[in-house]
Parts: sequence; structure tokens; C-alpha cells
Amino acid sequence: MPGDRLLRDHVVALLGSENAHVGFERVIGGWPERRRGVHAEGLPHTGWQLLEHLRLAQVDILDYTRDPEHESPPWPEGYWPPDPAPPNRRAWNASVERFRHDLEAMCALVADPARDLLEPLPWIEDGPTLLREALLLADHNAYHLGQMVDLRRALGCWER
Repeated sequence: MPGDRLLRDHVVALLGSENAHVGFERVIGGWPERRRGVHAEGLPHTGWQLLEHLRLAQVDILDYTRDPEHESPPWPEGYWPPDPAPPNRRAWNASVERFRHDLEAMCALVADPARDLLEPLPWIEDGPTLLREALLLADHNAYHLGQMVDLRRALGCWER
């Protein structure tokens, strides 16, 4: 769509920056290693579970948007890690890096003027659009990042 640069910029900002909510980098930064797999009273998930859920859902939405052959994992087991804690520091760091990489990939799709934000994806029945999937991703990420802030507060490791 000609002249949609401002819309693209707004959606990219919604996906990756801090406006009405705390962004990924602030939420994940400085998370104590010893608290990554700990449940807080009254909250259902650990930091590892939320991080992996964010990553798994994000790559599913990304691949759904760009790959006609993509098949989503089964719900809910394909979207949540089986263990409450990461197996090691390397797994946590890899999940963080994959999340960043996939978020950048979605931002690149949205920013690409060759991609029509409002054209229905032809391989998907009922025609969701790139814009819809980007907004869905932003909404999903914001929700779970808020949960992560609540968890960090409950665990006593949020000082921002």
C-alpha cells in the first residue's frame, strides 16, 4: 500500500519498543539465574516457562505469516516447556536470543514495503493479514511480559 510508511513504523514500534508497557529487554535483563525456574505463590508460571512460551508462540505466529507449509504445534503442549526451569544458563540465553531474532524477523516483514499489510495471506482460510498477525504478536507479547514483571516483583527481583 503506497504511503503506509507511518503505519509500518507504528507497528514496528509497538512490537519492539516501550510505550504503554515494559519491553522485552527490560523484563529479561538482569533476571537472576537462581530465580529463572522458581514459582511465586499465587502465580502459575516460572520465568523459564513464560520466556519459552513467548518464544514458541512468537515463532509460530512468524512462521504462520511467512510460510505456506507451516504447521502449528499442538495446543497447549507445543507452546509451553515441560519443565519449570531451564536445563542450564545456555538454554536460557539461547531462548532469549531466538526471541530477539524472531522479533526482528517479524519487524522486518512489517517494515518491508513490498509486503501488503492488508492483503489476506493466500494460503490461510478466512484470510488473516500480516497486519493482523503483527498486532496479535504485539498483544500476546505485552500480556506475557506483564506476567513476567508480576513474577519478578513476587520473587523480589524487580527494581525498575
